[in-house]
Amino acid sequence: MLTVDYDKLGLRSGHHLLDLGCGFGRHAFEALRRGAHVTACDMAIPELEEVLKIAGVIYEDGEVPEGTTATVANGDATKLPFADGSFDRVIASEVMEHVPNDADALAELTRVLKPGGVIAITVPTFLPERICWALNDAYHAPKSVGGHVRIYTKAELRAKYELAGLMPGEVHQEHGIHSPYWWLKCAVGIDNDDHPLVAAYHKLLVWDITDAPKATRIADRILSPIIGKSMVMYAAKPLTTRIGEPVHAAA
Repeated sequence: MLTVDYDKLGLRSGHHLLDLGCGFGRHAFEALRRGAHVTACDMAIPELEEVLKIAGVIYEDGEVPEGTTATVANGDATKLPFADGSFDRVIASEVMEHVPNDADALAELTRVLKPGGVIAITVPTFLPERICWALNDAYHAPKSVGGHVRIYTKAELRAKYELAGLMPGEVHQEHGIHSPYWWLKCAVGIDNDDHPLVAAYHKLLVWDITDAPKATRIADRILSPIIGKSMVMYAAKPLTTRIGEPVHAAA
């Protein structure tokens, strides 16, 4: 289940991509299949070990173009272990809402992005997230250790991009059928996965992810612009220019 649109990201074969907060690698694996050299970065060692394991499987299955590389790195979003301008593209999916100092994290992401490069950040969409916070305070920090520490508006994320020296671009919402699932979990108890309604809805989401039936795909397309669980915003890092010249992003 991808949140970032790789066509909007402009990912090309041969690009070097950083997947920050990679989790179990859903975005990293798709980038590998498209021929990008991927660095999957996370603070959790077990997730990185799993990413390496699955990457090995898709290599063996011939799903990755020859010569494409996959690397994992253990790192903190506010102190990335990479040189300036290391990556053509950066993805930070469902990460920034967990970081207390998101300005430092965004500054680091901007630093490691090449001039002309493009970044995609995904965060929980304001309205669905606000409902979750209202329904159950165990959903977010401080009760949820390591949980969400803020709710972003579109205007706030755009402003933070600009403060970091980036040029904000296209925005879209994804995963419309996922928001009611989280509202339900918040209503009956975050850890109450055995609740009949929660269990039934979870089966529906698994069916959607594994089989992509037409009914759920249509429902998701209709609901995503309204109550999509995730907001995705793209931005470009300006190219270095001489005084008096216009600033352009790479195509």
